[in-house]
Amino acid sequence: MSQQDEQPPRVVIRDKRRIDPTSGAARVPAEQEPISARPAQGDQPDTAPEQGEQMSEQFSDTPADLADQPVGGVVTDDDATHQLAERTEDLQRVTAEYANYRRRVERDRVLVVDQAAERFAGQLFPIVDDIERARDHGDLTGAFKVVADRVLGLLEGLGVTSFGAPGDPFDPSLHEAVLHDTSPEVSEPTATTVLRPGFRRGDRVLRTAMVGVTDPESPAPVAAEPATADAPADEQPGAGPAVG
Repeated sequence: MSQQDEQPPRVVIRDKRRIDPTSGAARVPAEQEPISARPAQGDQPDTAPEQGEQMSEQFSDTPADLADQPVGGVVTDDDATHQLAERTEDLQRVTAEYANYRRRVERDRVLVVDQAAERFAGQLFPIVDDIERARDHGDLTGAFKVVADRVLGLLEGLGVTSFGAPGDPFDPSLHEAVLHDTSPEVSEPTATTVLRPGFRRGDRVLRTAMVGVTDPESPAPVAAEPATADAPADEQPGAGPAVG
């Protein structure tokens, strides 16, 4: 094998740019050149390698120079102050909206927890009624008493308390009256019999107490209005006829 055959193949780079990067003149495409002006097959112009090696284009302005130039003209101090005020207002508005969002989410979370606790407590009320009946009959002993104490502990853990005791003044918002009678021993409507206790959680009433109400036999007498000093003696209450 000869030394000429061992040489690597020659790489030819063809410059197909339409504008000459050196002279800036427009180039004529190869298919539009006259046949006489085209180089013969196998012949390569001396300037082809030099033009092929120049693959970069020169720009008059760099990105850094363009960044320094303001868009739309020169920015004055008043424009900068106005833009800063607008950005500050936007930031304050977004901060206020986020604070309102957090308060709303926290309020909804507390509401969901309260509703779940009240719904669960409402399911335990019939069981508590059975426990109270068993206590009244003396059957709350042994293992049944242990289970009853755990159920009552669940209500206490939820913040649920019972109300309604004999002798409490009757309150329509807390008591449900199912029995009525009268007695001279009470001066106002009183819950004398508790048929079913009520439950509440904080200020919210979960179940009203079922009670028997005792009313006084006769309403309290209305106090007589005192006589005025300007009224004549014969018009005052209890005064006899005037003697002539």
